[in-house]
Amino acid sequence: MSNIENYRKYFTKEYLMGPNSFRLLEELIRRRPDDVRFDRTLDLGCGYGLTSMFIANETGAGSVYAFDLWVDASENYSRIKENNLEDKIIPIHGDAMDMPFAREYFDSIVSVDSYHYFGCKEGVFAEKILPFVKKGGYVMIAMPGIKEGPEGELKELFNEWAEGDDSQLFKTPAWWEALMKKECGDLCEVSVMEADCFDIAWKEWFDSEHEFGIRDKEYLGKGLDRILDFVLVYVKRV
Repeated sequence: MSNIENYRKYFTKEYLMGPNSFRLLEELIRRRPDDVRFDRTLDLGCGYGLTSMFIANETGAGSVYAFDLWVDASENYSRIKENNLEDKIIPIHGDAMDMPFAREYFDSIVSVDSYHYFGCKEGVFAEKILPFVKKGGYVMIAMPGIKEGPEGELKELFNEWAEGDDSQLFKTPAWWEALMKKECGDLCEVSVMEADCFDIAWKEWFDSEHEFGIRDKEYLGKGLDRILDFVLVYVKRV
């Protein structure tokens, strides 16, 4: 069992980019199928590289590729060296839609709080993500979603909170399961579930006192907490 308390120094507004990604990743790993291997792992959309550190420390991974579009690889490398993980984590700057890796290169691809930004479109998973995982390997995703589509005043509140087009990025577990099964056909086994860490992941984001966290607390307090969710996706390439 991983000790998430070892990472508490990062539960601050300087590092958190939303509801605590450590909580999401810890649950994603803890509830994984028994045959998941982390020998060579891609952390897709790693942000500040903190999830990459967690994977490197807590899974016994041989190598972790910390891949992100928005955070500079050299900045992440500084944090990696500060944690004495430069022999296990490789920081890379790049776009998920044009990854520079060999096909079937990774035992696992992990994505926390980022996949929904680029993966809601049909064809993305089958064409841009799945080819890079080995047969027998897994793609594991944790991301925000919704329990059900909001209606009435709650829909207006949701759209205001999500600021327009971003509201289209929040999908139900059933929606994600249907998409992944359509993308994969007979190539994969798909399992989708709700995460249990909703309350604590949000609380630690609020407690960071990040300006966006303060805003989120206000909106969840008005009722969004009734429909928001976190979704865990496990896809095995067979």
